[in-house]
Amino acid sequence: MKIIDLNSDGGIGANSLYIQLGDFHLVIDSGLHPKKVGRLAAPNLAPLKGVTLDLIIITHCHLDHIGSLPVLMRSFPDTPVVMTLPSLMLIERMLHNSVNVMLREREEKGIADYPLFTHDEIDRMKDRLHAQKFNLPRKFSGARDELEFTFHPAGHIPGAAGVELVYKHRHIFITGDVLFNVQRILDGAKFPKDRFDTLVTETTRGASERTPGHSRSKEMLRLIATINAAIERGGSVLIPVFALGRMQEVMAILHDARKFHRLVEAPIFGSGLGMDISDYFDDICKKTGLVHFTRSILKELRVKKMPRDLVAGKEPGVQGIYVVSSGMMVANTPSYQLASCLAGSPKHSICFVGYCDPDTPGGQLQAAAHGSQFLFDAVNVRVKLRCAVERFELSGHADREELLDYALQCNPRSIVLTHGDPDARAWFTAQLAAKLPKTKVLDPVPLQSYQV
Repeated sequence: MKIIDLNSDGGIGANSLYIQLGDFHLVIDSGLHPKKVGRLAAPNLAPLKGVTLDLIIITHCHLDHIGSLPVLMRSFPDTPVVMTLPSLMLIERMLHNSVNVMLREREEKGIADYPLFTHDEIDRMKDRLHAQKFNLPRKFSGARDELEFTFHPAGHIPGAAGVELVYKHRHIFITGDVLFNVQRILDGAKFPKDRFDTLVTETTRGASERTPGHSRSKEMLRLIATINAAIERGGSVLIPVFALGRMQEVMAILHDARKFHRLVEAPIFGSGLGMDISDYFDDICKKTGLVHFTRSILKELRVKKMPRDLVAGKEPGVQGIYVVSSGMMVANTPSYQLASCLAGSPKHSICFVGYCDPDTPGGQLQAAAHGSQFLFDAVNVRVKLRCAVERFELSGHADREELLDYALQCNPRSIVLTHGDPDARAWFTAQLAAKLPKTKVLDPVPLQSYQV
């Protein structure tokens, strides 16, 4: 098997993996790097020059996995794309929103490359997108060879899949982004425990130790207690969330707390795309039963749209619980603007509930010392950091010990590390070398070709 990481910067970004099995060529995912702009944000497709691509497989619909899919499809106009049914129901909405963001950034920042693709291009690609059920093997014929693939539920977000590949006598498994724990809106991953020839595993949380005594239910209770304390002292609460998955999970947690009278009375606010995606989740729930979330949750919580009169650096006029994107508090998003309004007062709380890249504003805010000066440079606001900044272990990714245990169960001949920063991959490399000494562990250099 030949494998090339097409993500030029490695780490977590423009996730895309090229795999060649005999005469069969496929690409897993085609994302956009969240910290780069223009064509530099997309995977580097140069290694695919001259390749006849047989198949494109999408693991799930976060933009770091699908954000450049139309660019890849443009380069390979005859290649079909397969994914799970929930992903098929979500993907066009996510890509259309990406076009809107790129058009806005072209106007605001003068990025000539944007948009990398158009609304019309998304509409035209519909016939090439195909859904495949979970746990149902499917054989796919290329120019000469035949490949069998199966999608397995990966938790993480609705539609997320691990991908099992069978080629002749080779047995390969790609985790994608995975969460084994049950979420409020989604069951945990259900992966096969076969002995694979090759395991390709994500490593997102490889640098984070498991907290002793930690459990997801305890973290939910701690989140509710933190919200209640902030509201009772006259403050507001900001919960930065990803629009796809994390917003709906937090809303469901708040709904349960209010249902059992554990959440104080306060207005709850949500932001644009996440509210729209909630309608899609409602549809997925009704059609597949794979999501435990309906629009009635937002209705019963009486969730309101973000106030339009927010001014950067000034406290909001309405006290409340703000569940808004982006999850990493990227500049010029609702969570970024609202953080500039809350950060300077001790009565407020900012609660992070998922992964934050250390270089993003969300990561920088978590690392900043209480009482230090913090600059929200995109809105030209500098504050003395006095609000409570809390982090809750409600990540959509499995912790490193769970992924290591899975690798040990699979006992593969080779393991390929993906989707993790250098320190995260280093932890896995050391642990796997010690516990699976006969297994070849590969941390691929981007754009280099490897035989596995």
